[in-house]
Amino acid sequence: MPISRRNVLTATAVLAAAPARASTPFSPPQTLIDAAKTEGGFISYTAQIEEVEQDIIARFNKRFPFVKVEIVHAPGGQLIERVRSEVAVNKLTADLIDHSEPGLLATMDDIFREYQPPNAADYIPGTNPTAKLWPRLTAGWCIAWNTELIGEKPGGWWDLTKQTYGGSLGIPSGYTGGSTWARAMFERKVLGEDYWTKQAALKPRIYPTIAVTADALVRGEITVGPVSFPGIAIKLREGAPLGYAYPSEGVPCFLFAAGITTVAKRPAAAQLYLDWCLSAEGQAAMMQGSGHLTALKVPPVETPGLDLKVQKLWFPDRAESDRLRVSWLQDWAKAYGMRQ
Repeated sequence: MPISRRNVLTATAVLAAAPARASTPFSPPQTLIDAAKTEGGFISYTAQIEEVEQDIIARFNKRFPFVKVEIVHAPGGQLIERVRSEVAVNKLTADLIDHSEPGLLATMDDIFREYQPPNAADYIPGTNPTAKLWPRLTAGWCIAWNTELIGEKPGGWWDLTKQTYGGSLGIPSGYTGGSTWARAMFERKVLGEDYWTKQAALKPRIYPTIAVTADALVRGEITVGPVSFPGIAIKLREGAPLGYAYPSEGVPCFLFAAGITTVAKRPAAAQLYLDWCLSAEGQAAMMQGSGHLTALKVPPVETPGLDLKVQKLWFPDRAESDRLRVSWLQDWAKAYGMRQ
């Protein structure tokens, strides 16, 4: 079922209001465990930041060390093109596909097998784009900076249009995938049509992905920039010189949808991983370890660093997002002097 405006508003309200509860241990049926052991592992195509995905897999492997997850990683736009190309010549090798633009995956719904997690009823209605695809990951955007180089710390999105940051601001390209498109859509829809023009006047460095932007912050190549929080969560845990803030004007959020393909050669191993990721245990692990949010009706743990009484979560309306994406990204590229 596509995400409607009503569902998105409901999702925002629930995420903002629901108290956390203790995580329920994940208990898959023994038959699934045995089948996954026999298969030994699977191939996952993902647009998730590779460092973050490896961290999630490591947490999964603490419970299920016999499942080897082989990642094929690419930014969202590139990954979709790869999937389409492989499908066209009947050479799709992915057992699982995970992408930051649920609407694009939904247009290829026929390449996914019937699937729903054991706790399907615990998810906010409408956050799964189809009956076969489920919101494995939910993430929000923040502003991050290099604590060793920053002078004036930004507190809101409009701060990233100040001359203070001229020459030291970096931003991920709006064309990276659903993650950066969600931020770009929020900027134009919530902050206004002149936001891009004012920010572009600072001549920010444009990076191909969130991960590359985060790395540039750590290196000191730039001092400040917008990133998804999972893009810096592991770096913060490892002691990188980074600070961050969730702006009070709103926190643009995006969902990753995941599904098991009809051509999966190791569907049990892929299902065990996806079931765990969507379980309260898996969602809690990703929230605590990687800084994710969740599309569960009741969050299993508190979201680190986010005060939902102050910062409001913003989810794009799916139909509006699909309708505006191409034209608004063309406008975004024009504003920032990019060729696509």
